[in-house]
Amino acid sequence: MNRLTTSGAGFELARYPEDPRDPFRAWDAADEYLLRRLEGADGTDPVDLSGAVVVVGDRWGALSTALAGHRPVQITDSYLAQRATLGNLARNGVDADAVRLLSARDTPPDRIDVLLVRVPKSLALLEDQLHRLAPAVHPGTVIIGTGMVKEIHTSTLKLFERIIGPTRTSLAVKKARLIFCTPGPGTAATPSPWPYRYELPAGLGPVSGRTVTNHAGIFCAERLDIGTRFFLGHLPVRTGPDRVVDLGCGNGVVGLSAALANPESKVTFIDESYQAVASAEETFRANTGPDAEADFLVGDGPAELPPASVDLVLNNPPFHSHQATTDATARAMFQGARAALRPGGELWVVGNRHLGYHTRLRRIFGNCVTVAGDPKFVVLRAVKR
Repeated sequence: MNRLTTSGAGFELARYPEDPRDPFRAWDAADEYLLRRLEGADGTDPVDLSGAVVVVGDRWGALSTALAGHRPVQITDSYLAQRATLGNLARNGVDADAVRLLSARDTPPDRIDVLLVRVPKSLALLEDQLHRLAPAVHPGTVIIGTGMVKEIHTSTLKLFERIIGPTRTSLAVKKARLIFCTPGPGTAATPSPWPYRYELPAGLGPVSGRTVTNHAGIFCAERLDIGTRFFLGHLPVRTGPDRVVDLGCGNGVVGLSAALANPESKVTFIDESYQAVASAEETFRANTGPDAEADFLVGDGPAELPPASVDLVLNNPPFHSHQATTDATARAMFQGARAALRPGGELWVVGNRHLGYHTRLRRIFGNCVTVAGDPKFVVLRAVKR
């Protein structure tokens, strides 16, 4: 836990799920820079926050918690960000209803007087968000984006300019930068180009030639990533009424492959991204019959599942948390998968060879075998004894 200090107050903040081993803070210099600008601490006039305030992409709730007195609306694609926000509000003695939580799939407010955007890692997600929010801004709307210098590129500024209006940036402070955008005429004129759909190539087993749906912000939304491609070529062949989980499902192509290969199975698609779960559901529905059953859960991985209820977990874990490289997410997924599996149940994982997931799996499961490998990737299997 760390303390974020503003000119008016201090806030105890933590990421979610809270882990004492996690070396990363729940806020950074970009959050600080934006809050100072809103307060007028840089010598400019404070921003009037008496109107409708919307905070987009608040990673761990730092901005929403600091601005809770102005009853902002938070819009995020991350379930974990929402849980972090609720935890940080409670940690600082603020009622949960002080911040209205919306997902990236929800309808945004009709009017926005102050729009604050934490620039996401995904340029596609930013594009989709700006298109969805543009109809709610007006000539008097104050729009400020924030991010670390390495997160703000010429393409970022061009998106603000094209979708909202004239855009400029601030000087860099502590390697953070602000974006100032002025609404121009006709900001509501162009629809979002998302979702994006493409046909899978041949040689991928049951999903060959199938069409996948990708909402903005999911990993490799415009093509099949090479790790998933490798995984699809080495999935287990099973029969019978298995309960299967596509953990960290993305667009759901792995779970779809399992469902098509074994029609008796029932697949649960889980991701902490609202956009990912929406993509997985559309992909599944478009490629299966009307009687095909599946569950679609936005949540904190296998923590959403009853203990000892699953036969097979398929997992391509992320090894980044925003810009930071970490195995914390993979570790939590492996531990949660073990709890969710029945005795004899299996976890199958694909990952970059250099990440050394086999060592982590042996510690958690007591066993791990390499099913397949190439110079870049390995497919690993661990069994719950």
